[in-house]
Amino acid sequence: MENLEAARLQMAITLIFHIVFACIGMVMPFFMVISHYKWLKTKDKVYLKLTKAWQKGVAIFFVTGAVSGTALSFELGLLWPEFMKHAGPIIGMPFSLEGAAFFVEAIALGFYLYGWKKLPEKFHWFTGVIIGVSGVMSGILVVAANGWMNSPSGFTYENGVFSNIDPIQAMLNGAWFTQALHMTLAAFVATGFAVAGIHAYQVYKGRNVVLHKKAFSIAIIFAAIAALFQPISGDISAKDVAERQPSKLAALEAHYETEKGAPLYIGGIVDEEKQEVSYKIEIPKALSFLAFGDFDAEVKGLNDFPEDEQPPVAIVHYAFQIMVGIGTLLAIVGLFYLLSLKWKKWQDNRKFWLLFTFMAPLGYIALEAGWIVTEVGRQPWIIYQVMKTKDAVTPMPGIFYSLLFYTGIYILLTCVVSWLMVRQIKVLNQKEA
Repeated sequence: MENLEAARLQMAITLIFHIVFACIGMVMPFFMVISHYKWLKTKDKVYLKLTKAWQKGVAIFFVTGAVSGTALSFELGLLWPEFMKHAGPIIGMPFSLEGAAFFVEAIALGFYLYGWKKLPEKFHWFTGVIIGVSGVMSGILVVAANGWMNSPSGFTYENGVFSNIDPIQAMLNGAWFTQALHMTLAAFVATGFAVAGIHAYQVYKGRNVVLHKKAFSIAIIFAAIAALFQPISGDISAKDVAERQPSKLAALEAHYETEKGAPLYIGGIVDEEKQEVSYKIEIPKALSFLAFGDFDAEVKGLNDFPEDEQPPVAIVHYAFQIMVGIGTLLAIVGLFYLLSLKWKKWQDNRKFWLLFTFMAPLGYIALEAGWIVTEVGRQPWIIYQVMKTKDAVTPMPGIFYSLLFYTGIYILLTCVVSWLMVRQIKVLNQKEA
C-alpha cells in the first residue's frame, strides 16, 4: 500500500472511532445534569441512581476521548508533517484553546465525581454544567480548525511561502460557524437517539421500566429538538459549500455538466467512467434553488474543474444521500415523539419502544457519512486550493504498519468501552435491595 493511501486510511479510521467517543463525551454531561437537577428538585431516588450511572459513562468517555484524541494529535505530525509545518502557526490557536477547554472539563469532572456530599449541592450540580459546556467548546474549536482547511484564511500565500499570519482570522474562518453548528447539532442528534434507543430497548424488554422511561425522556427530548433544527443547519451549510467549494457541491449531487436550473438528485447509482447517474429521482430546478435561492441559478458541474482537482464522486454522493436520508428520518421520528407527549397512549404500545430501539445507531451512521462528505469532498486538497494532500504526506516508509497499530488500538478501545457500557446497563437493571 502506498504511503498516501495508508496515511489517508489511518486518518479515516481514527476519525471514525474518535468522532463517536468525542460526541458522546460532549453530549452525555447534559443528560447527567438534567437528571441531577430532577433529583435535587424531587428527591426521587430513581433520578439519583440514573445520575450516578450516567456520571460513570461520562467519565469513561472522557478518558476514551482523551486517549483517542491524543493519538489523533500525534497522527497529524506523524502522517502530515508538511501540513503541520505550515498550518501549525496558523491554526495553533484553536488547538491551544481546545486544550484549555479540555483541562477545565477535566477539573470540573474531578469536582463532580468526588463532590457528592462534600460540596454544596448547587455548586456540585454546576460543575456538571461546566463539564458539558467545556466539552461542547472543545468540539467547536476543533471543528474551527477543520473549517480552516475548507476555507483557509488568516495568511498570505505566495510562491509557496505562508506570511502575514493572523491566527484569529484563521480561527474565525468562513466555514467555522456553519460547520460548528451542523456538527454540534449532529452530536446531540446522534448521542440523543443512541442513548434513548438503549433505554427504549430496556423498556421494551420490561427491565426496570420506571428508570429507563425517565432516562429515555431526558435523552430523546434533546435528540428530537436537535433533529428538527438539523435540516435548517444543513441548508445553511449547503449554501455555504455552494459558494466556497463548488466542486464539492457538484460531487455531492453527482453533477458533471454545468447547467442553469439544475435538478436535485435523490438516490441513484453513479458511474464515474460514463459520468452518469442512473436509477435516480430527479426534482427539476431544485438544486439551483436550494443552493442559491434561485430556480434558474447556474450550478457548476465537475467537468468545469481540472481533472486532478475533482473529488471522488461516488463515495461523496452516496455518503451525502445517507446523511440527508437518515437526518430526514430522524427529524420525522423526533416530531413523532413530540406529538406523543400530547397523545400519551402512543407510548403504551410496545411498538413505540421498538421504533426508538431501531433508531439508536442511525444518528452515528449519518454522522460518519457527514464526515466522509466533509473530508473526501475536499479532496484532493488538504488545505483547499492551497496544498494538496499528496504534497503533505510523510515521505517516511512503513505507514502501513502504523495503520495496523492504530487500528488495533481503536478496536481495543471500542471493545473495552462496549464491555463497560453493557456492565453499566446491567447495574441499572438491578432492583434496589
